[in-house]
Amino acid sequence: MPREAIKKLYYSIGEVSEATDLKQYVLRYWESEFPQLSPAKNRAGNRTYREKDIELVNFIKTLLYEKKYTIEGARQKLKELSENGQPLNISSLEEPVPVAQPVVPQSEPRPQQPATITPKPDTPMDTERYRTFLTNLRTNLKELVELIDS
Repeated sequence: MPREAIKKLYYSIGEVSEATDLKQYVLRYWESEFPQLSPAKNRAGNRTYREKDIELVNFIKTLLYEKKYTIEGARQKLKELSENGQPLNISSLEEPVPVAQPVVPQSEPRPQQPATITPKPDTPMDTERYRTFLTNLRTNLKELVELIDS
């Protein structure tokens, strides 16, 4: 039964399982792993999910299954977003695209050095270079994965 067809105040774990295409045991496991996911229970002890709980389940599902976060990484991302007051939606996961910095010519050419992993930045300029480095690295890794998958 599609969830949009019936709008209710509370949903059972079976209805949430069907609506999110997740097994009930996965939902119960996620409750133990994500403190933000804690549906209320009725007098009989059955879980009663609200719309916000279902949205959180879908967000966690996106983090784990589409964005390939680990459970620890997803837990940390949820904590980070809630601390910053950001909404739990896909757009809050997108990294801002860094603005290109103009290239300043140097007086002496530097010898080419092999690519190395740079340490964590200490200054704002280093932060921008580090962000650009990581963005390029992520792009290259995605291209490699596409080559492997094809």
